[in-house]
Amino acid sequence: MLKLGLTGSIASGKSTVLAEFAARGVPVFSADAAVHELYRGAAVAPIEAAFPGTAKAGEVDRVALSRQLLAAPGRLAELEAIVHPLVRARVAQFLRDAEASGADLAVVDVPLLFETGFDYGLDKIVVTSVDDATLRQRALARPGMSVEKLDAILARQMPQAEKRRRADYIVDTAGPLSDTRQRVAELVDQLTQGHR
Repeated sequence: MLKLGLTGSIASGKSTVLAEFAARGVPVFSADAAVHELYRGAAVAPIEAAFPGTAKAGEVDRVALSRQLLAAPGRLAELEAIVHPLVRARVAQFLRDAEASGADLAVVDVPLLFETGFDYGLDKIVVTSVDDATLRQRALARPGMSVEKLDAILARQMPQAEKRRRADYIVDTAGPLSDTRQRVAELVDQLTQGHR
């Protein structure tokens, strides 16, 4: 089974591309979705212990946590030390399950794949990309996003040009959705043809 990583900067189209892989029957995993689940489960107690006042009604309040991290960006490593091992365990289980199911291809979406330096045993990497102006426009349209918050996020992320340089495959999402769909369909065909 080919283990394909998916990454890219904020608002570069990762979720759209992941959904297109899933629509073609490819098993997919979203690290962001896993974090959302962990913030309602296994990560709540350790995050509250490290960042008091961030747990409300049995789950992590992401707004309160973001506020604390914006005030003390140096503490991000503490949060990552809690969350990343939990996500890695889920990725490993997902890949075992996908392989056991007989899948030819499985896709793991990890937004900070290059930044964390952890490769998850992936075989190839797809990077989503879009011009910087479109990226900022998309990101700033998100609920709760501000210029300050976006700039803080982008400062932690590798520049898009470097991500593209490290990619095995690039999906440019600046055009119409039909173009993105076609590119993903071509990738699925290319990556699974040796398994048919």
